[in-house]
Amino acid sequence: MLNHTRLRFADASDGAVQLLALDQDAFSDWLKTQPKSVQTWVKAQGFKAASGSVCIVPGEGGSIAMALAGLGDATSRARGRFAMAAVAEKLPAGTYQIASGHPADEMEEHALGWLLSQYAFETYRAQPPHAARLVCPDALDRERIEAIAAGEALTRDLINTPTADMGPDNLEAAARALAESHGAKIDVVVGEALLDQNFPMIHAVGRASATEPRLIDMTWGNAGPTLVLVGKGVCFDTGGLNIKPGASMGLMKKDMGGSATVLGLAHMIMALGLPLKLRVLIPAVENSIDGSAFRPQDILTSRKGLTVEVNNTDAEGRLVLADALALADETPPDLMICMATLTGAARVAVGPDISPFFTDDVPFADALRDGARTARDPVWEMPFHAAYEPLIEPGIADLDNAPKGGFAGSITAALFLRRFVSNTARFAHFDIYGWQPAAAPGRPKGGVGMGARAILAALPKALNL
Repeated sequence: MLNHTRLRFADASDGAVQLLALDQDAFSDWLKTQPKSVQTWVKAQGFKAASGSVCIVPGEGGSIAMALAGLGDATSRARGRFAMAAVAEKLPAGTYQIASGHPADEMEEHALGWLLSQYAFETYRAQPPHAARLVCPDALDRERIEAIAAGEALTRDLINTPTADMGPDNLEAAARALAESHGAKIDVVVGEALLDQNFPMIHAVGRASATEPRLIDMTWGNAGPTLVLVGKGVCFDTGGLNIKPGASMGLMKKDMGGSATVLGLAHMIMALGLPLKLRVLIPAVENSIDGSAFRPQDILTSRKGLTVEVNNTDAEGRLVLADALALADETPPDLMICMATLTGAARVAVGPDISPFFTDDVPFADALRDGARTARDPVWEMPFHAAYEPLIEPGIADLDNAPKGGFAGSITAALFLRRFVSNTARFAHFDIYGWQPAAAPGRPKGGVGMGARAILAALPKALNL
């Protein structure tokens, strides 16, 4: 799934068309500096540098003299990102080079947006390629941007693939392929062996499926600080015996979006050779229904020894994550990050475009906010609000997987997970959506990575790399 040749820059070419990226606020002043013929042509085309707009300026003999790309004004840039992705989709065939003169972070956004605009999900149907290619702007790290784009494409492919072809076994195969491509080690615990090796909640959630549940454990790197990424791998969620209505089940192929995101992020980290030790843990299950399905009111004993009363089988993600988090916590890493499509409450709070995160680690939160701005990957900090701890304590067991009342659902889920990382000083949990509900520049409708680029940008400061 990493064979995305489209998501690469063109080699430098003397024949590349110059592409001028123009701010709408400064466009009039720029146009006055151009020859009269150019002014007349641009005005005739109605080009005013609106965000994502394009104007081709003809040269001699039918050639292209230059292309103009609109970046919009300050308001439009605040409301959206990756204007250059929209430009790339509109340009005619050819190789283009963005004229210099913009700050490095803006040039990186333009370059990455261009590559992301080339993504297409082609597993089941060939998609027409965008014909415009970009030369990597000078002074940018070509390999880094291509690695980020490839990681994002991997995440999108995994989420977009329906569960018939992306069940727990297929997710394992994708992780194995990624590990092989980077020389990483991988170990997988499957089926009844989960009970033998003390992963009881992963087994309980996945045992009703025709495809056995499993825990995927990938490691890479021999030196530096240790980073653990834990990703929710619920490949389909019927809701279990608390079955979802049809309308709520329609997008449940994306309920493994956390695992898809950590695998995409893992590719970025390994491809860039970051000086750290990486561990990726993915509890991969399908929450199905048969005679062996776990039930409401069951009490499960977790790997950590904490007991959990199941008050809703549709709150299964936190159960499988808990066993994986407990495993990682037994040898505490320098930083542990959990990513999951966990609660509808998070979507109500921040919508589909923002990655809410929870952490007690102030330096990491600060680094993450800075990284999110530079990577154009929005995040928002939510609180581990200790006053809500009693809500996840049912009395009959240590923990409740689905507190009654309906308030603060994303917070109570995060508090539940935090109970399983008591030895790890630095922990963050992301409650992501993993889906783009409507096409936007650089982000077609469908599976999408959330938070990975922000984390990648934050790691050097957060781990002193």
